[in-house]
Amino acid sequence: MAVGAAHAAGKGCNMKVLIADKFETVGVEGLKGLGCEVVSNPDLKDEALAQALRELRPTVLVVRSTKVQAPHFAAADGLKLVIRAGSGVNTIDVKAATAQGVKVANCPGLNSTAVAELTLGLILALDRRIVDAANELKAGSWNKKEYGKARGLKGRTLGIVGLGQIGRLVARRALAFEMNILYSDVVAAEEFDRLPNVRRVELDELLRQADIVTLHVPALPETKNLLNADRIGRMPKHAFLINTCRGDVVDEAAIVAALKEKRIAAYAADVYANEPAAAQDRYAGPLKDLPNFLGTPHIGASTDEAQHAIAVRTVEIVKEFQASGKVLHAVN
Repeated sequence: MAVGAAHAAGKGCNMKVLIADKFETVGVEGLKGLGCEVVSNPDLKDEALAQALRELRPTVLVVRSTKVQAPHFAAADGLKLVIRAGSGVNTIDVKAATAQGVKVANCPGLNSTAVAELTLGLILALDRRIVDAANELKAGSWNKKEYGKARGLKGRTLGIVGLGQIGRLVARRALAFEMNILYSDVVAAEEFDRLPNVRRVELDELLRQADIVTLHVPALPETKNLLNADRIGRMPKHAFLINTCRGDVVDEAAIVAALKEKRIAAYAADVYANEPAAAQDRYAGPLKDLPNFLGTPHIGASTDEAQHAIAVRTVEIVKEFQASGKVLHAVN
């Protein structure tokens, strides 16, 4: 169905593309360069998005964090392709898309470096208490005695849960800090296993031995609440936990309780179980008032380098679909 629609339109056709999210200018111009009619409205959400799909009848929908659910597909007569301008498709109801004959694609791997960089940034910020020290200094306090206490990263053990593309980038950066690495993954990584300070272990052993645990697993039924109360309880009291992958990988109630009871030293996250909608600017989650929590507002992929690459890849997906009907990086 999608193939026929693309061939009928032909290369260089006036295909309509609706962008319902923030999107780089290079991507917008690239789509226009393909001969596409581009409508960009980053504020389209929920019923407003459904209404726009009914009225505009785009062939392609491009989103980042905007949720595309069953009612949107039901309203989208003529829609053939949804592209998530990012990795993962957890904000898109792929089952509903498939039922409506709509292909779903994403742009995997292009934000991996950005997420790895933020992960290391959070680790350093926790170890050196950078945020608290900076805030006190701005308030006029020179508290060198308190903030001069840090264990440092050299020689410490980093546990990486999931040694996929992002996990490997984190590992390489951690090795530059002369850290020891334990990793847990269903697949062995030979390039790392050859190194004397890297070892593959089961998850429970990793949690017991690591000074810092960082999570890099996909959002799957089997990874939901992967770090639950029982597993968090196996971590040393001095340990840090870092989550820059998916919010529901960590049981939020369990981590809140562990932080309040000081069963681990600190938790840093960029992702949350219940994140504010794109149009909202307030976070009211249970973590925000805890002194041993450090959070960022889901900015892991938000570097100029990553967003430029994703925009270019989105154009490539549309170009191929326009020319041949094939969908690069299709997930259904």
